[in-house]
Amino acid sequence: MKNKYKKQTGKAEPKQYAVHEKTTLLPYLQKVLTNRSRNAVKSILSRGQVAVDGETVTQHNHPLESGQTLTISKHNRGTGLQGMTILFEDKDLIVINKESGLLSMASSQEKTMTAYRQLSDYVKTKHPKNRIYIVHRLDRDTSGVMIFAKSEQVKYKFQEDWKSMVKERVYIALVEGKVTKTEGTITSWLNETKTHVMYSSNQPNKGKKAVTHYKLLQSTTSFSLLELRLDTGRKNQIRVHMQDMGHPIVGDKKYGATQNPIGRLGLHAKEITFIHPISKSTVHFESNTPKAFWDKAN
Repeated sequence: MKNKYKKQTGKAEPKQYAVHEKTTLLPYLQKVLTNRSRNAVKSILSRGQVAVDGETVTQHNHPLESGQTLTISKHNRGTGLQGMTILFEDKDLIVINKESGLLSMASSQEKTMTAYRQLSDYVKTKHPKNRIYIVHRLDRDTSGVMIFAKSEQVKYKFQEDWKSMVKERVYIALVEGKVTKTEGTITSWLNETKTHVMYSSNQPNKGKKAVTHYKLLQSTTSFSLLELRLDTGRKNQIRVHMQDMGHPIVGDKKYGATQNPIGRLGLHAKEITFIHPISKSTVHFESNTPKAFWDKAN
């Protein structure tokens, strides 16, 4: 299989700006890039195209001091990341927006071009002893928000108290057929076959309990767009529950789909809200729903 993630090349000269007052990075960028929308400015920042005094910075709230020099490059400056962008980074966490097609971690077929491997290399550019730890996973063909820890301590905090720390997870799914109910809840107990296919049981305690709430956003006679909120985070939970509804996710042949009009799995991890394991503040991260999802259900 050909790798869809190609490194960008180009020799356009970067632009430099002098900082004259104390501020933070995103407001400053909006001030100097007057011809760009707020979302466009955020994208430039997330792609690693901004450096402060020669150091690549992706945090929106990075503090700036008078006398510093800010450089904006035409292309990714130094993250070297392919198939993802950094939404947030501090000393404890990295939150990314993962594209469909990128593995979260190594498999027997792919060991290098994964989110985990790329982020491991990225943090080691700052210090060779830096490490990265997976907090949770997204399926290869699911896009959206994903969290990585920078220490075992932070990873364990999430793993030991995930249910109370993670306040909300929102997914968007493009499914086959016209969903008639505007909202509802699906509850079942999930089990796994020997061939690693998940399936539902309606018998309490016959498997792991899974609860998915859904709300219809828009639909046509052929496709529906749903917002999904999870009470539990079981393996393939949404994919199984959509199949149970009779509306499998487009492109999900494993769980009953017969169509793939968008050339990918129609599932996107749109939002996550959680208690920061160290600062204890509530933080929220969001990724835009792919345009193809809206287009097919409109």
